[in-house]
Amino acid sequence: MIIDSTQYNGPCSCGYCHEMATKEAVIEPGCLKQLSRYTRKHGLTGKFAAIYDENTYCAVNMVRPQADQEIVLPARNLHADEKAVALVLRQLDKDVRYLAAIGGGTIHDTTRYCAHSRGIPFVACPTAASVDGFCSTISAMTWNGFKKTLPGIAPILVLADIDIIKEAPLRLTLSGAGDIFGKYTALADWKIAHALTGEYFCPRIETMTRDAVEAVHQCCEKLSQRDTEAVAQLMYALILSGLAMQMMGNSRPASGCEHHISHLIEMEPAALPSHSDALHGEKVGVGTILASEEFHRIAEIEDITSCVKPYTFLGESEIRSFYGERLWRSTLEENKNDCMAGVTAGKLILTWPQIRQIIGEIPSPTELTRLYSKTGMKSSLEDMGIPAEYLPAILKYSPSARNRLTMMRIRWMIDA
Repeated sequence: MIIDSTQYNGPCSCGYCHEMATKEAVIEPGCLKQLSRYTRKHGLTGKFAAIYDENTYCAVNMVRPQADQEIVLPARNLHADEKAVALVLRQLDKDVRYLAAIGGGTIHDTTRYCAHSRGIPFVACPTAASVDGFCSTISAMTWNGFKKTLPGIAPILVLADIDIIKEAPLRLTLSGAGDIFGKYTALADWKIAHALTGEYFCPRIETMTRDAVEAVHQCCEKLSQRDTEAVAQLMYALILSGLAMQMMGNSRPASGCEHHISHLIEMEPAALPSHSDALHGEKVGVGTILASEEFHRIAEIEDITSCVKPYTFLGESEIRSFYGERLWRSTLEENKNDCMAGVTAGKLILTWPQIRQIIGEIPSPTELTRLYSKTGMKSSLEDMGIPAEYLPAILKYSPSARNRLTMMRIRWMIDA
């Protein structure tokens, strides 16, 4: 399977001219063995460094291209954060011309940030179908404890070797499925924001993303069998989602309230003193079920006129109490230019019939739970080691983790 991403370049019916930085994505068995052929094809020459973690370096079926420099990061407690970035930049030879990220999402986010910092290109070589950020233009980082979107660059080339990817721990593959199913609520949030405020929306990007999700939905039960075709389809969907983010210029098509739930859990605010070892996609998958349940509950209300109140952001004292001293200031800074500015009760009431239709496109929580159960995915807070009693706080405060208009943030205006 080869994606010629240049086919997505050019003028679009949305009124924008899209431009892809990633030239090609190859999703085939054994393709990592041909790294040098593909890099020459796309004009990448000179000294390059390969970035791994310890687990990936010794993975089953691993192919280690002959690199001029290898940097192997410790796998224990490795995160895409300022510590990982410092480890790479401290070791990286000054005359390296490009990087190759060989690993999962953490390695890719760290590498893309370092490539941006050094002003050099990089090649994405995913070794697990675990996340959708391989083609992203931004680095999803935890910086000084706070989840942030930091500068990065998109890979020139993606080589997804299915011989390696299908042998990755099954948990990583199912995490990737969770990240993909999160698009159900992410796309709904995007369409709702467009309906309510006129936020930019591209039908082509929406269709690209939805088609990828539906394709995985059809084959996901085969993922637990390490079926080659199903794993390749999941990898295709994850890469296509990343390309959609490139076309958009940000993560809007792929990240909504379900990601904010994941971010909040990862941040470990003071009022939620519970650590979870769940993977990013596992948290997103569970967040999708939680959001679906809440959205469908609210959408049962046909006329919300009597339920709507003016929008107000959470008070400073409340933010400080919930997030604690470590995080409250950065949370307020994140929300300084509130995405809900200009959203009135009248606008919400007027748009409510359209919002209800959009929510109707999201699979019900029962459907999602049944699907996850068949696939072997985590489907509840308890599955991730989070006490169920934290659910009300997670639903209330997760919109403040990121300043993006979502249905969960709109929920602050609805007494129901």
